[in-house]
Amino acid sequence: MTTPPPMPAPPPLVIVSGMSGSGKSVALNTFEDLGYYCVDNLPAELLPEFVRRMLANANPPEKIAVGIDARSLGDLGDVPDALSQIGALGLDPKLLFFETADDTLLRRYADTRRRHPLSHLGLVLADAISLERQALKPLRQIADHVIDTSTLNVHQMRRQLLTEYGLSGAGLSLLFESFAYRHGVPPDADFVFDARVLPNPHWDARLRPLSGRDADVRDYLEGQEDVLAYVGQIQGFLDTWLPKLQKDTRSYVTVAFGCTGGRHRSVYLAERLARHCRETDWAEVATYHRELD
Repeated sequence: MTTPPPMPAPPPLVIVSGMSGSGKSVALNTFEDLGYYCVDNLPAELLPEFVRRMLANANPPEKIAVGIDARSLGDLGDVPDALSQIGALGLDPKLLFFETADDTLLRRYADTRRRHPLSHLGLVLADAISLERQALKPLRQIADHVIDTSTLNVHQMRRQLLTEYGLSGAGLSLLFESFAYRHGVPPDADFVFDARVLPNPHWDARLRPLSGRDADVRDYLEGQEDVLAYVGQIQGFLDTWLPKLQKDTRSYVTVAFGCTGGRHRSVYLAERLARHCRETDWAEVATYHRELD
C-alpha cells in the first residue's frame, strides 16, 4: 500500500489588535514584509470563514496576519468564539495586542493631527481613547503577547517584530541590517561592515531621492568594480563562517552594513547579502533598514 504524502502544516496565524495609535499599522506592514498575507480591519465574525477560504485556496498563504480593532465595536465579543473555531480547523492562532499609555497616545495624535477612529461618535480625543480601551479590554485579557509601545519608536517596534516573528529560532536565523554611522552603530550587531569606502549614489541628483531598494541604485552600484569586489568578499566570508556559527549552537546572527546616510549603499548591501543567503538555503533571513523602516 502506498503511504499517502503528509498533510502540509497549517499556516501560522497572527491576530493583530490594540489601541489606535499604538503601532498596529506598522506591525501589519512589518508582517507583510516578512511574507505574511495581511488583511486589516476584518470583522471578527468573518474571521473563521476567511481562514476556511484561505485554507481551501489552491495555493494557500504560508503565513497570515489579520488586523481586528475597535473600528468594529459590535464584533469584538465574537473574537473568543472565532479563535475556537479556527483552532478546530487545526490552526494555532496567536493574538498580539499593542498597548500604549494615554498620555503617549494624546501626544501622538497631536503630532500627526490624525483623527481617532471613534471621533465620529462626537467624543473628544481623551474620551475616545477611554472608550476604545474599555472596548478592547476583553481582547487584551486573552492576548498571547502584549507589546507596550509607549517608549518605543517605529524603528524599535519594527525591529522587535522582525526578531520575534521573522526569526523563528529554528536553526540559525539571520538579520541583515542597514544603518547610518551618524546615528550610531547598532549595539547588538554581530558583524559590522563599513560601506563608506564605496561610490556614493547620493552625489547623483537622479539617484539621491531613491534608496538601495530601487533598481536604478542597484544598477549604479553593480556597475562599480569596487562594489562587486566588496560583495564577493563578504559573500565568501559569510559562506565560510555562518555554518561554523550554526554548529556553535547560535540561534541568530545580525549582520550590519553602515554608510553615511543609511539610505543607498548600506541598504543595497543588506538586501543583496540577504538575497544571497536565501539562495544558499538559509531558511530564516530577514532585513531591517533602520533609517528607512
